[in-house]
Formats: sequence, structure tokens, C-alpha cells
Amino acid sequence: MMPTEFISESAAFPLQRLDSELKNPTDLESEVIEDKQVDDHVQPLSSTSAFTSSINDSADFDDPNLDPSHGTEFDDESPYPEVRSAVANTDDPSIHVTTLRTWVLGLAWAIIMPGVNQFFFFRYPSVPITGIVAQLLSFPIGRLCAAYLPRKKIMGISLNPGPFTIKEHVLITIMASVGATSAYATDIIAVQRVFYNQKFSFSYQWFLVMSTQLIGFSTGGVTRRFLVSPPSMIWPATLVSCALFNTLHSEQYAGIGRLGGLSRERFFVYVFTSAFLWYFFPGYLFQALSWFTWVTWIWPDDPVVSQLFGYVHGMGMSVVTFDWAQIAYNGSPLAVPWWATANVFVGFVLFYWIVTPILYFTNTWYSLYMPISSRTSFDNTQNTYNVTRILTSANTFNATAYKEYSPIFIPTAFVMSYGLSFASITATIVHCFIHFRKQIWYQARRSLGEQADIHARLMSRYPQVPEWWYLTLFALMFALGVISIEIWPTEMPVWAFVIALLIAITYVIPCGMIQAITNQQVGLNVITELIIGYSLPGKPVAMMLFKTFGYISMSQALTFTSDFKLGHYMKIPPRKMFWCQIVATVVAGTAQLGVQTWMFSTIPDMCSATQKDGFTCPSTEVFGTASIIWGVIGPERLFSSGQLYHSLLVFFIIGAVSPIMGWLAMKRYPNSFIRYMNPLIFNGTYKIPPASALNYVPWALVGFIFQYVVRRRNFSWWTKYNYVLSAALDAGLAVSVIFIYFVLQYPANGSIGEKLQHWWGNTVFNATADGMGTPVRQLQGSETFGPSMGSW
Repeated sequence: MMPTEFISESAAFPLQRLDSELKNPTDLESEVIEDKQVDDHVQPLSSTSAFTSSINDSADFDDPNLDPSHGTEFDDESPYPEVRSAVANTDDPSIHVTTLRTWVLGLAWAIIMPGVNQFFFFRYPSVPITGIVAQLLSFPIGRLCAAYLPRKKIMGISLNPGPFTIKEHVLITIMASVGATSAYATDIIAVQRVFYNQKFSFSYQWFLVMSTQLIGFSTGGVTRRFLVSPPSMIWPATLVSCALFNTLHSEQYAGIGRLGGLSRERFFVYVFTSAFLWYFFPGYLFQALSWFTWVTWIWPDDPVVSQLFGYVHGMGMSVVTFDWAQIAYNGSPLAVPWWATANVFVGFVLFYWIVTPILYFTNTWYSLYMPISSRTSFDNTQNTYNVTRILTSANTFNATAYKEYSPIFIPTAFVMSYGLSFASITATIVHCFIHFRKQIWYQARRSLGEQADIHARLMSRYPQVPEWWYLTLFALMFALGVISIEIWPTEMPVWAFVIALLIAITYVIPCGMIQAITNQQVGLNVITELIIGYSLPGKPVAMMLFKTFGYISMSQALTFTSDFKLGHYMKIPPRKMFWCQIVATVVAGTAQLGVQTWMFSTIPDMCSATQKDGFTCPSTEVFGTASIIWGVIGPERLFSSGQLYHSLLVFFIIGAVSPIMGWLAMKRYPNSFIRYMNPLIFNGTYKIPPASALNYVPWALVGFIFQYVVRRRNFSWWTKYNYVLSAALDAGLAVSVIFIYFVLQYPANGSIGEKLQHWWGNTVFNATADGMGTPVRQLQGSETFGPSMGSW
């Protein structure tokens, strides 16, 4: 329970209470007057009466990220220690932002980063090359440009306007990362090619990618009010970037503390070098260090042991890995608040280490005839489900062929992931209504210039993006979306497109609030699959499009919002950021499509389980399996009354009731851990499959050590080094992955170190029952399992 002085604080700013006067009102007001020409709508920094009256009218908000051990007055600092340790509370509006080198370097990265990430997207384990790589390399390149380019102008544009500034650096990094991860729509294109043998033109692919990537951005005018300006929306992942920016540019500010010892720059270099060198062991020389399934090595042929202790097809109770790529597969644990990590871990243990094995070994849903965890689905002969056997020539459902073939069977962990997705959808809405409803209403009535936070007040000097810019973007992307679904034979009507967008808009604020506080995103993929599966059964391409427009429109909106928060922390003018994000996204999407087209035409056995370089397309396989479940066969044959998986619908009720029970318990026991519980218990494990315990248990352990133990026992060390450590580990790993592949694996058709690739340490984890996916019960000859023939 927070001390009484915190209770009546603002819903948006629960720890922030403004003084009746700021400490230096005269100086601050004069600064604003001097910058009047920048923005005619500047709010005087010393005018706090509007803030105070608004706060008094707002609602209580119990924020788990606040640290009640610190003081209550934060007029010139953020009330959050994470923010204070990573973000400077000053701004210099005179330094350069959008220069020629900003655009050149930013666009270069907008081609390179998405291209490289699209290349690795089809590989498992896939280590995304994050914006940290561009962040690191842009720094010396920018410094070189500032040092050696002539200070001349060409057509009025300066080649070298002076020193390379931190704001230029931020914009370059945002341009590199805004479209760096694989566009979700590229999975549709891959599934159409691999599963349904459809190869539409590049125009279709480009229209689809652009509309899905940018239509979510058009909600930015709404999200900034609720998810960017309020200081309680801290967006933990952005703090890693802020810490690295300030480290590279040697920015000094009170929030980093006064701990002596190594500078943050030198600490970064040491950790980066160590991470780069270490990955050669789990990533190339001794891959069993990554897949350290030591229990299955003792009993390699025991399927029961494999289901419990295996990493490939098991529940991962072997626990150990020495690979940061596996630990950080779900994002760096050093950037997630411990209470949020604990929610995810509790959910994982409860549902995957307790409930899932019980369901599996009691043969619920005929589970013993399949591995407990897999990315694919099965038929009644224990083979991968062959979707082509139940499709017509127009790639729609063939009911007669389905009855002659087999019902679809889903591994228990996969089924559990669907149940938890059902629960997270209802839990998110109920949780946000209980805890955030007054805050949402409060922010809706409050202008963007009335944010009682030092960073928002500093940003008030810059003009905001006009609403009509967002509306124009929405109209253009809506048109591209309609063109992509109408001209080509997708079987998706326009009314379904509109409904998908309405789903995304409905969830963007509640899901954004959860992500901004916990660093974990609630996915809408399953609920959109369920809706379209009932609305348009038997049409897999329409299902995939509906899911993408419904889910990714929200997800992209939150991606852009996260970048806006980074710009908010680093004091980047919003209008300049808007155009950088738009242009970079278009360039990035085009680059990804080019790389994907090249890969499918060049790499042998692409998306095959036996592909020698690991390009097995795990995400495409999961996406394709979902298209069979929800699009071809449809939820009516799986989840309706009397069907095999009908019992999963109870998770909708569980998700709706759980937040209410937690809220009632919190009222009764306000000092207990219950105040930290939220929908992450259901949604935090959404990456299973293809992720496994290997990607969650060590992740939680590292998070506990640094975000709980170190943070509590040595706060000064944590303040100075934690986010720098996270950035260095991620960057060292990313550079090492690129080096290993392009130097040791890709050249000479993979023949370099061929003997090394086949020694025990690189093959043992695949030679067990876990690696081969051996189920507990195995069929003999022409035996089948499940319902009797034709009864489904």
C-alpha cells in the first residue's frame, strides 16, 4: 500500500504533485517567450494552476512502477526511477535535427536493417537485429561525416551543418527501426506460396504491406494523448535506447547517479566485446550450449522424459541455456519491470508446467499421440496435416474431402496458447475498465499541452502533428487496403476489412496502456481469427488478411507510439519525426519484399524442416497452421458445441472473471502482491509456439536478478549500468550473428567447417526423442487415432 500522500494523486501522474510555484518561474517563462516563434501554443512552464485543478479532479491509479521509497516532489524530474536513470530532463532546441546526413543515414539503415531482419526472420532461432546496431554504427559514421565532409551547401542544403547531434542520432535510429522487424503481411505472402501455391504479383504484395504497416500509424493522433504524454506511460523498452544515446553522447544528468568506477562508455565496450565473442560458442562451435537439454541426453529415447524436459518438442524443464539469443528471444529481461516478469513467469508455470502436462498425460484431445509442443498440426496417422487434401482448386474448403481424410489435431501446448489468448482478450478489457477507465476519461478531457511532467512541458515548445495529417494517411492506406483485397482473388469483402479495423481501434488504447507499463503486448491475432472463422468459413486467405488488418493495425499503432515516446524522451520535434517514420516505413517494407522474393527464388529447401542452414520458417509454419485451423476448417468444426476443442471457450469466462476477483482481493488485502497482477498472466506467453520454456524460464531468472535483487541491493549500480548492459548484450549478439552467418555459414555453400557442424555438441539435441518429436503413444502400420472414420 502506498503512503497516504500518494493516494489522491492523478490517474495519469500518481506520484507527481506540483508546487504552487516552480522553482525558477522567471527563468522558465523567459525561455518560453524566447521560443515563442517556434510554437504559438506554448504553455508557460510556470503555470501550474491548470495542472493542479486537473489533478484534483482525476482518479486514483495504483501504479506498480512507482517507487514509494522516493520523495513526492518531482517538478523537474520524472517520478519513475527507471526514467530518471535513462532520460535527461533538459532540452536544447537549437541543435540540428533533420539534416542531410540524417536522411542519408536513416534511409540507408531503412534498407539494410529490414533486409537483414527479413533474411533472418525465416531462421530459427531468429535473432532480430534491433535498432541498437544502427544506433551504435551511426554514431561513428555521423562523427566522421561531421569531421570530414566539406561545410558547403548544394541547392541550399548543407552537406555538413556542424557537430553530429544526439537528435540527429535519435531520428536515424528511429528510421532504422520503425520498419526493421518483418512486416506481418509478408507472412501472408509466404503462407500463400508455401501452403496454398499462390504467387500473386509484386503490386499486390506492396499494396498489402504498405496498408497493413501504415494504417495503424494513422491512429497516432489519438494514442499520443493517452500513451505518450502521460508520464505513467513509461514504455520500458525505450529506456534502453535512451540510456545508450546518452552514454554515446556523454550526456550527464542527475538521474544516472554518482556511482564511481567504470564509465558507462567503457562498460558498454567491455560487455559488447564479450557478448560478441561468447556467441561463437552457443551459436556455432557448441550449439548444445544453446539447446542445453541435459536431461534428455541421459535418457535420449524416452518420450516421457522428452515431453517434460525437452526444448524442441517438450516443456523445457531442463531449464538451462547459455545463449543470450534464447534468453532475450522475448525481449531483454533487463528492460522489463520485475513485477511484469513475475506475472509472465507465474502464468507460464501455472499453465505450461502444471496444467499442460496434466492435460497431456490424461490424453485430453488425444494428446498422447502427438508431441506435447509443436509448431504444426497433425492428422489421425500422426503425420503433419496435409491441407491440400481438403482444398478445392480455388483454395476453399472441401467438406467431402475433409470427411474422407482426417480431423485436425493440435498439440497440447498449442491448444493452451489458444485458450490463453481467449482469456487475455476478455481480461484486457475488464482489467482496463476496472483500473484505467477514469484515467482514460481524464486524459480524453485534458489537452496535450497540460501534462504535468517535465518531459511533456519541455516538448510543449514544439508544434504537434495536425490531426488532418493522420486522417489523410488513413484515407490513403484504406484505399490501398481495399485495392489489395478487391482486385486479387482474396475472398475478403470490404465489410470484413472495416470490421477488422474497428477491432484494432477498440483495443489500441487498453493494449497500449498495458504495453506502456509492462513492456508486454496483448495480441489480437486469435480473437480476429475466431471472428473471421465464423464469419467467412473455409476461406484461408481472407482469414489471414482479416487477422493482419485487425491485429497488426493495432500492433503497428503501438510501434509508432513507442517511437513517439522515444522522441518524447529525447525531445524530437513531432512533425519531423512523423515524416521520418512515414518515409522509412515505405522504404523498409519495399526492401523486405525484395529480400523475401530473392530468398524464395535462391535458397534451396526454403521452409523445409530439413533446411540445412536453419531456414525452416517457424513463424510461417505457425501462421500456416493457424490458417488451416481457423481459415480452412474453421472454428465451427473445432470450438462449437460437441466439437473436440469446445471446452476451450471457458477461457473467455476465466479471463473476464479473473480481473474482478483480483480487484476484490486487492480491496481486501491492499498491501499484498495481488496489486501487481494483470492480464500478462494470460498473455505473457503468447509466443508459445514457436517459443518454449527455454525462452521464458532463464529470461525470468535474469530479470529477477537484475530487476529485483540488484535494483534493491545496489540501486546506484543498477541506475548507472542496467540499461547499458542490456544494450551491450543485444548489440554484441546481433553483430556476432551477422558475422557468423555471412563469414562462416553462407560462403562456399555452407561447406566451411562442415565436420564441425556434425560433431556431438552440435547434433546431440536433435538426436533425442525430443529433437525428433516422438510422441508417447506411437501407431503401428495403418492404425489411426481419434474419432471413428467419417464421424467428424
